[in-house]
Amino acid sequence: MSAALTLWNKHLTKLIARKEEAFGTLFQPILWIVLFGTGMAAVIGAESPDAKNAYITFMVPGIIALTAMTGAIEGGLTLLFERLQGIIKEYLVSPIPRPSILFGNALSTVSKSLAQASIILGVGLLMGAQFIGLDPLGWLGGLVLIIALGLGFAGIGLAVASKASSPGGYHMLIFMLTLPLLFLSNALYPIVSLPTWMQIGARVNPVSYGVDGLRQTLFDSGSSLAGGEFLPLWLCFVVVSVFAALGMILAYSSFKKSVK
Repeated sequence: MSAALTLWNKHLTKLIARKEEAFGTLFQPILWIVLFGTGMAAVIGAESPDAKNAYITFMVPGIIALTAMTGAIEGGLTLLFERLQGIIKEYLVSPIPRPSILFGNALSTVSKSLAQASIILGVGLLMGAQFIGLDPLGWLGGLVLIIALGLGFAGIGLAVASKASSPGGYHMLIFMLTLPLLFLSNALYPIVSLPTWMQIGARVNPVSYGVDGLRQTLFDSGSSLAGGEFLPLWLCFVVVSVFAALGMILAYSSFKKSVK
């Protein structure tokens, strides 16, 4: 565990030292929520002024899911570059457990996702998102869901990075895997507004459960946009936890095969 924490510290220290990369990591979610959120809220608010803030409230959890996905992409790139530059081989000859190499990267990826989520929540508040207030259980539940989403996406990113042979190939594969998870969900639009085939896809998509769980734990919930219907909260925690576990199992399996 100490080796994983050492690698976690190394990755975050590098991120902070590279100010351009750190700025981009933190600024990207602001662009999403301000530009996309403002545009969509204006369209919806043209019909009903009250729906403007409701959409911002509805959208913020979806943007958190998006940043978990982009954070996973960045985390996978870190592992890929270390593989291509031979740094992984240096880790392997050192007296540290091999899983620590993977878990250190996963921890740093989740830490970035948490930092981005904090910014999104702050910007969302400024834009009119309605939060639950001071409810410790609600905020704790939201934190668990954000970490689980981050781990699930990190697992996918690290699994692809363990197999990819170039940054270009990595980006192609990771977007093929992660973008359908984001857009075939309730992250940006209510399930009830989707065509039947998309509703089926959204209901088997773990991202939908993570996003809906965040809406119920952290927000006053955009129920007017959600059609007054939410996925069961207990099921949200179960599905997202399984997503996180499967993501890390996939990452470990791929990483283990790549370093044989």
